[in-house]
Amino acid sequence: MMIVAILGAMREEIEPILERFQYTSVEYANNTFYLIDYAQGKMVVAYSKIGKVNSAITASVMIEHFKADYLIFTGVAGSLNADLKIGDLLLATSLVQHDVDICAFGHKAGFIPETSHYIKTNEDLNKIALKSAKDLKLSIKEGIIATSDQFICSSDKKEWIKNTFNADACEMEGASVALVCEAFKIPCVILRAISDEAGKEAEISFDTFLKIAATNSANLALKICENLKKKL
Repeated sequence: MMIVAILGAMREEIEPILERFQYTSVEYANNTFYLIDYAQGKMVVAYSKIGKVNSAITASVMIEHFKADYLIFTGVAGSLNADLKIGDLLLATSLVQHDVDICAFGHKAGFIPETSHYIKTNEDLNKIALKSAKDLKLSIKEGIIATSDQFICSSDKKEWIKNTFNADACEMEGASVALVCEAFKIPCVILRAISDEAGKEAEISFDTFLKIAATNSANLALKICENLKKKL
């Protein structure tokens, strides 16, 4: 039986999924996990709460305790790429932690010894994600996501992240989730819909467009589940 984990950081990012299904809930590890029977398999859905530590804990629980075979992260992000507008979808090909800094020892920004500098997502799942977007007639781009425990609303910081990491978007959970999945050898796909432009007044547009962007990402996550079942 296939078990797919769908993870968001905030309640708003998983509500568009929970609204469509009947579910049971399980309290575990200081969080709530929603279990859904889906197409001769199961989905386990949760929001981790914001940040890299919370998302890493929740992803680990979904894999180790709930035995997820695949993990889909759905949520929103700030754009670093002028071609990505509010509501657009981005599929992460790789992710990096832009707030990691041991440059004093001669390492590049974002590098952690004995781990991947840029963490790659699963190519097969990414292909399914691209097909799923096409099925839904949704425009989607592929690119690099930069993760940190910071909400970026400074134009200077935005430009530094963009130029240093060649990143297309920034957010607060994706790289840590991808790193957990890499460690456990669980295929993952990281989806982000653009909610703001990560510069001046980003916090204003984030609040305004959160629901629209989160719904776009959630719709695609569910379509990926459907197409993944067909492929297996």
